[in-house]
Amino acid sequence: MRRDQGLVLVADDDEDIRLALELLLCSEGYRVAEAADGREIAVQVSRHRPDIVLLDMNFHRDTTSGEEGLEYLQSLVQQGLKVILMTAWGSVDLAVRGMKSGAVDFIEKPWDKSRLLQIIQQQLQGERIADAVVSSPVKTTNNGWIAVSAPMQELEFMLEQLAPTDANILILGENGTGKSQLAKRIYQMSHRSEAPFVTMNMGAVPATLFESELFGHAKGAFTDAREARTGRFELANGGTLFMDEVGTLPLDVQPKLLRVLETGEYEILGTSQTRSTNVRVISATNADLNTSVAEGRFRQDLLFRLNTFVIELPPLRDRQEDIPPLAEHFLQAFSAKYNKGQVQLSNDAMQRLVEHSWPGNIRELSHVIERSVLICRDGIIQSSQLMLAGSSTKQQVGLRPLEEVEAELVEAALLHYKGHISKAAQALGISRMALYRRMEKFALDKQDFGPDED
Repeated sequence: MRRDQGLVLVADDDEDIRLALELLLCSEGYRVAEAADGREIAVQVSRHRPDIVLLDMNFHRDTTSGEEGLEYLQSLVQQGLKVILMTAWGSVDLAVRGMKSGAVDFIEKPWDKSRLLQIIQQQLQGERIADAVVSSPVKTTNNGWIAVSAPMQELEFMLEQLAPTDANILILGENGTGKSQLAKRIYQMSHRSEAPFVTMNMGAVPATLFESELFGHAKGAFTDAREARTGRFELANGGTLFMDEVGTLPLDVQPKLLRVLETGEYEILGTSQTRSTNVRVISATNADLNTSVAEGRFRQDLLFRLNTFVIELPPLRDRQEDIPPLAEHFLQAFSAKYNKGQVQLSNDAMQRLVEHSWPGNIRELSHVIERSVLICRDGIIQSSQLMLAGSSTKQQVGLRPLEEVEAELVEAALLHYKGHISKAAQALGISRMALYRRMEKFALDKQDFGPDED
C-alpha cells in the first residue's frame, strides 16, 4: 500500500484533463479532489483544505488570456495555499505574471509526467519540513522571519547592508536551519521585491535535467522533450533566483552557469539563439564547497561568482532565545491543522525545548511540536509528551493509565491519516474492526478527522 502523499485539488474545466490527472496522481499515492469552475474551487477548498492546487489558467470566460486563472490564483494564495499553474497556451509573460502573483511553479499542457510529479513532490516536501518560522515582536516580516537572539540580530544588521544590493550571496548552514527562508528574507528586503522570486531545489533535479531546468529547452531538444520548457533564469528575469543545494550541480553544467553569472547570457537547450537575463542569484548549501573545489567536484571560478558574500545561518542550538516563539508558531499552525483547539506548552515542556541540543534544527522542532499536538488531549503539552531524542522510554511515556495513552494513539493516527481507517489501522497494527471498536469506546467520530476515504 502506498503511503498517503497528500491531497491535490485539480481545478480545470476540461473533464478529460481532470480524469487524466486523477489517474496519474492516485497511482502515485495522492488523494485528488476536483473542481470545474470558480464556485467548485471555493467549495473544495472550504471542504478539504488541499495540500496543493493544480490550477488551469483558462476557464469558460475566455480561452487564451489567463485572466480568469490569475483571478482564482489571487484568492487561493490569499488563503495560504500552494498553487501550480497549468495551461495549453503557455507563455513566458503569463508564467511570470502567475509567479509574481504567488504561484509556486508553472507547467504547460500536455505536461511531462515526471516533471509534474517532481514539482508536486518538491513543493509538498518543502511544506512538510516547515522551515518557515514565526513572526517576532523584534524583527517580523510577512513570510515569518524571526530574529530575537543575538546571533540573529547580528545577521539582521548584515542583511540591512547586503539585501538592497545586487551582490550574489551564498548561504551556508546545517540542514533544517531555514536557508530557504533566509533567501526569501533577502529578496523581500531588496529592490527586486516586486519582481519574481524563483526557487530551484537542485538536490531534487535528476542529473540529466539540470541544463533544461536552468535554461529551458526547445521542443524536440532531446528524446522526451515533447513540448518547449521555460527555464528558471527566464522565469526569474528581473528578479531573484534561489538555488538550494547548489553543491549538487554536475560538473559538466557548471561552465554554463558560470557563463550566465559572468555575462548574463545563455542558450536554451536545443537552440543556438543567445538569450540575456538580469537575475540576482542567491544559493545555499550545507556542503563544504572549498573541499569540493579541492577534490575537483566544483569549479573554483564558479564558487567565486556565487560567494560574492557568504552568510552563515546559525544552528538552532546557538539561538536559544528564538526557540519559545518558534515553538509557539508551530503550536498555532499544527493546532489549526489538526483541529485541536487552543494548545499550550507547560513550563516544564518549554524549558525542555530550550535545553535540547536540536541536531535537526528548526525542522526537528517542527516535527516535535507536530507530534506533541497530535497526542495532546487536555490542551496542555507536558514535557513527557515531547518525546525528544535522548530521553529515556520512561521519561517519554510517564506513568498514566493505559486507556488514556491508547486513546491518544488512536486519535493521533486518525488525525495523521485524515480519517482514513485502513491506513490508521495499519499504522496502529490492528484490524479495521478493532479500530472501529476503539473509536466507539473513546467516542471518536470519523468525520471529525477528514473526508471519507475508505
